[in-house]
Amino acid sequence: MVTKRNKNTNKSHKNQVFGGRGGGIRKIKASTPYDFKGKQLTPFGGLLPLATMLEKLRFKELIEEVVIVHRKPKSMGVYQFILSILLALYLGLDRLNHMVHISLDPIITGMLHVACLPVQSTFWRFLQSLRIFNVVQLKRVNQEMLGRVWDAANIGFSRITIDTDTTVNTIYGKQAGGRRGYNPKHRGKKSYQPILSFISETGEYITGRQRSGDNLTGEEIARHIHEAFASLPPQVKRVRSRADAGLYCKEAVEAYKQEEAEFIIVAQKTSRLKHKLNNVRWERAKDTEGVTEFFYQPVGWAVPERFVSVRFKKEEEPQEQYQLFETEQYTYRVFVTNIKGSPLRLMNFYDGRADAENLIKEANNDAGVASVPSRNFIANMNFFLLAMLAYNFNRWLMLFNVEEGEVYKRTMLSTARLKYIFLAAKIISHSGRTRICYSDHYQYKEKFHALMHRLRQVRRQGERFLPVFKTPISVFR
Repeated sequence: MVTKRNKNTNKSHKNQVFGGRGGGIRKIKASTPYDFKGKQLTPFGGLLPLATMLEKLRFKELIEEVVIVHRKPKSMGVYQFILSILLALYLGLDRLNHMVHISLDPIITGMLHVACLPVQSTFWRFLQSLRIFNVVQLKRVNQEMLGRVWDAANIGFSRITIDTDTTVNTIYGKQAGGRRGYNPKHRGKKSYQPILSFISETGEYITGRQRSGDNLTGEEIARHIHEAFASLPPQVKRVRSRADAGLYCKEAVEAYKQEEAEFIIVAQKTSRLKHKLNNVRWERAKDTEGVTEFFYQPVGWAVPERFVSVRFKKEEEPQEQYQLFETEQYTYRVFVTNIKGSPLRLMNFYDGRADAENLIKEANNDAGVASVPSRNFIANMNFFLLAMLAYNFNRWLMLFNVEEGEVYKRTMLSTARLKYIFLAAKIISHSGRTRICYSDHYQYKEKFHALMHRLRQVRRQGERFLPVFKTPISVFR
């Protein structure tokens, strides 16, 4: 008996590999062949969400409207130069000579709409062409983008905390504006001392500027405080501010009062204040050697202000801190404040400002703020603002990356690069359309899908952007 059967009906069995994915185990060894025939490959495939966010929030139109450069570049436009520097800083390339490493990357050139980036000297000429009025314009760009992100991401913080601090960036050349001042890491070396303000709840940079190494004056501090409050989104109704002893002055207190804000500032050590502490009544408090509060009017101040203090035995504070008072028995922490509450509660609230040190460290190490590329001080001021704008790119993308109902947690730029930015991809162009292909093994592809879907939903209605979240992010926390 003959059975008729198609020879090709038997199903072939695929090799079973770990994870259920076909293709077998690939062995890479010394004799593995290689070539350079791959085309349109990029290690920065994670820039697609950033490109989407900038397009949807009309970043290009904002730059072209606000930033004015009198010396018109020929190889690229002003927006292309600014965006290329921002992309390099966002990727961790904090030197202009590093631009050569991304000059032919297809996703970089695709975002800029150019065949390749110009040579290093062209970027130097562009940076040197920026003037002092561009500092104000770049601050306005950051302020406008901050408001657009808060609208689109439906950020509903009506009460925020602003942390203001200064940092020291040592310079090793002949950069203009370098001064010998407070520099605990490299004593005696010249440095810059930029001042920065952050929103504690989101980690966003509000305002700041590159400064010479001189000590802050009261007028500079007051001007910075007013700039910070002017840069806040309209959703914010109530502000609490925290600052260290570097901002302790009557001008700062008066500026906070003019802005109708609550504040707490570390008091500087003076002989009159030490004498006052020795003559006030101390009360027992848990884990301390006493707390107190009193009204005191420093020399030159208009009216007495409320001071609170907590003291500890010296053994409990082995680490030296310049803002602490010391006697033979105790170390003191003293603050000037207009916030209601017990001294111990206010001290704990102020301790949350320590997170600002981490934000500044992230900006210095990951966003290129510590880099001082030029001898021209104005060029360095503009570069500082570009670095902080690149720092905010990560903050804004992570705000859009929050799932509905999820608790918002800040993600450092260095971590975001490893998880979402340094993502291998292949760019395919066919029939006049471009497509980006990612690996099937990418472990965060669901988050990537959700982020792209959310960003592509951003729409503008009138002067504001419609929210893509139903629930405000303030409820998520």
